[in-house]
Amino acid sequence: MSPKPDVTAFFDPRTWSVQYVVADPATGKCAIIDPVYDYDEKSGQTASANADRILDFIRQKGLSVEWILDTHPHADHFSAATYLREKTGAPTAIGAKIVEVQKLWKGFYNWPDFPADGSQWDRLFAEGDTFMVGGIPARVMFSPGHTLASITYVIGDAAFVHDTLFMPDSGTARADFPGGSAAALWKSIQAILALPDDTRIFTGHDYQPGGREPLWESTVAEQKAKNSHMSQYLSEAEYVAAREARDATLPMPKLILHALQVNTNGGRLPEPEANGTRYLKIPLDLLNGAPWG
Repeated sequence: MSPKPDVTAFFDPRTWSVQYVVADPATGKCAIIDPVYDYDEKSGQTASANADRILDFIRQKGLSVEWILDTHPHADHFSAATYLREKTGAPTAIGAKIVEVQKLWKGFYNWPDFPADGSQWDRLFAEGDTFMVGGIPARVMFSPGHTLASITYVIGDAAFVHDTLFMPDSGTARADFPGGSAAALWKSIQAILALPDDTRIFTGHDYQPGGREPLWESTVAEQKAKNSHMSQYLSEAEYVAAREARDATLPMPKLILHALQVNTNGGRLPEPEANGTRYLKIPLDLLNGAPWG
């Protein structure tokens, strides 16, 4: 049997994101997964409330942070990875294909001097890489589709699947961002569903369909039986056609152009300019063809 880490979720209602602290109860060591750094696009304000809530929990439980992990470069919120590294000293990590996303968005933002080499993180994980959270073994699955760089972390009996499978009543993630692929997402989901049936599945977002309470945990068996997409579209061709048709109706996330310039840089905000103010750069007419929100 796989070891069973303690998993605590922190839901951010502003972005419908789920952040996790994954702890080995035997050693008190833990990993933080997909932490959010707060940003209000209307006022331009930033804050660390979500990350500080996680730090408060870790202090209260007497845990020690071993890893700060992102599953992919997020398009709907800023990553708090760099902030938490500064607070804890723990190393940051993301999938090795982040360099491909960096190269793509380096061109979009017209950043000729931007180092698109992944050096903004302490470790870049590839398919099959292993590490430890305390005494619990962890491994990495390459899970592209939503982005070029998406990975799944399997820590003991728990899989952190980010934007692949949502809760069964919410189906699966979109695959229409630059570098995305519905066919690649289908293959990634099939690999996740090939895990043991009792594997706990922890998703990266919950959009609370019908106004229900936020949820984030299921199992492989539940996803196979009940996922509203995977139980309906039984072939790759059916799934890709349905996914692409649905994605064609969706406006881009409201923060995609804000967030990618922070998240391709490891969660670092832009450096202040001469007047002491930080500025985001928004390319106009880059994502032509997307429905207007």
